Amino acid sequence: MSSVIKIRDIIRDFKLGQETVHVLKGIDLDIEHGEYIAIMGPSGSGKSTLMNLLGCLDTPTSGSYVLNSQDVSQLSDDELAEIRNKEIGFVFQTFNLLPRTTALDNVALPMVYAGESKSARSERAAEVLTQVGLADRMDHKPNQLSGGQRQRVAVGRALVNKPSIILADEPTGNLDSKTSVEIMKLFEEIHAAGNTVILVTHEEEVAKEAHRIIRLRDGIIESDKRIR
Repeated sequence: MSSVIKIRDIIRDFKLGQETVHVLKGIDLDIEHGEYIAIMGPSGSGKSTLMNLLGCLDTPTSGSYVLNSQDVSQLSDDELAEIRNKEIGFVFQTFNLLPRTTALDNVALPMVYAGESKSARSERAAEVLTQVGLADRMDHKPNQLSGGQRQRVAVGRALVNKPSIILADEPTGNLDSKTSVEIMKLFEEIHAAGNTVILVTHEEEVAKEAHRIIRLRDGIIESDKRIR
């Protein structure tokens, strides 16, 4: 299998006034194409910082990050934005949907940035909403949808540009347990369809759905275990 992500000696420091806070202290990580991974760790362990680096939302202080054979650790903000839009689909705990916009247009948004035509956008967004079980909710706005339906719209938006990686940050954090189970089933289907799925979670029940669990503590990888 080929590595979709190869990280070597990633260090991320943040300046707070006169102080330097060392958040990631030399992370090495390989993720193969098509893996299903959960990243866990207590508050302050560095998991959100690692997620931001993996998602090209941030760059490391030092070290290398090769994503699909391209070193992205030294790219400009514009170059990172382009890579993010093409290679990575994001799902957030708070859904991050545009409130006055229909489910269809929310899902189509990344395709606007990619420069796709309106007809191509509508067709692909409709296809993805059908895939996530919302064929009958395309014209609904977020306030007309349940929490679970909103998260399905967010998952659809993450899938619309056919990214190689889906990054999900506490995707069930705002959902009740029954809806959480449904959303995790959806991630299982996305993984089965060939996507690399990386979840950041503090919930053991959610992590157990993944095939490999990486645990961070104090900015380093404490354990990295394949569980199935």
